[in-house]
Amino acid sequence: MGSLLGKKVAVVANQTSVIGKTHIVDSLLALKVSVVKVFAPEHGFRGDAGAGETIADGKDKKTGIPLISLYGKNKKPTNEMLSGIDIIVFDIQDVGARFYTYISTMHYVMEAAAANKIPVIVLDRPNPNGFYIDGPVLQPSYKSFVGMHPIPVVHGLTVGELAKMINGEKWLDGDLVCDLTVVPCENYRHSDHYMLPVKPSPNLPNMAAIYLYPSLCWFEGTAISVGRGTEKPFQWIGYPGNKTGKQQYTPHDISGVATDPPHEGKLCNGHDLEEFGLNFIPSSKAIYLDWIVGMYETYPDKSTFFTTPDFFDKLAGSAELRKQLIEGKNASEIRKSWETDISAYKKTRKKYLLYPDFE
Repeated sequence: MGSLLGKKVAVVANQTSVIGKTHIVDSLLALKVSVVKVFAPEHGFRGDAGAGETIADGKDKKTGIPLISLYGKNKKPTNEMLSGIDIIVFDIQDVGARFYTYISTMHYVMEAAAANKIPVIVLDRPNPNGFYIDGPVLQPSYKSFVGMHPIPVVHGLTVGELAKMINGEKWLDGDLVCDLTVVPCENYRHSDHYMLPVKPSPNLPNMAAIYLYPSLCWFEGTAISVGRGTEKPFQWIGYPGNKTGKQQYTPHDISGVATDPPHEGKLCNGHDLEEFGLNFIPSSKAIYLDWIVGMYETYPDKSTFFTTPDFFDKLAGSAELRKQLIEGKNASEIRKSWETDISAYKKTRKKYLLYPDFE
């Protein structure tokens, strides 16, 4: 960390930003690094805010360092926020899915830093879903905070590799290029099944949820509950009156985890996918499409299945998946439609790899 000494440092971090059990901010302060500001992404600096919950600015209770939210009004640091900053350190654990917003935060940090000629250091971490690539590639016209790059849902990159790709493919506005340094992991291979030591966000509490997340997140644009507001978010799926499955649950408000969850206070019937997620996803190395296909097929009123079609399309990366479901396409037909785009993406991806690949 010698390059940080004597500099005014901003850190982009949350509860996953730990070395052993010590937070990166505390480690830097112990090394006499001048940390003058912390930027917090979705879920906050301590990771205790629910999905989509507005994060307020404030001060870290332990250190007194100012906390600036990058979720809510300002998803991108302003010039004023970056005034006086010499260098930015980004250290956040990702889960390897395009719609996970920490990588969108990284994009905006790189973009703002490039515009202000501030170097960025990315402290890389293993990708727990980094052992495969799958899903539709996002079409640029569907760019949003839940999908900013033309990459598959499961992109098979660490945040460091993705940062290099963002730079190399000129995805920052105005063809800006960030002054980027990636500090790589040691002893990591993309074929590894890395077990996260800290839950990355309130609704991804364990490895089952992390493995299932790429296969289930697009349900968030539908009438199907993914278990938000229960003890097993992203492990249970169902809805009131569902005729399939044996799992019953009633979503409710949980402070810092789920506010007004879908079907709050209503008994849902559906499926417990925990064991499936832990066993099938790592071995199959693929998004499991039969749940979204099957739920649409059996849903009693197709006209109300997509509760927020625009959001569903943003999660999927285009309107194609929604149209395919309406047309009655099966899982293999849907997957086949991704092949050309995934093949092209894999060639681009190889230019930015820092670690031995899974193939």
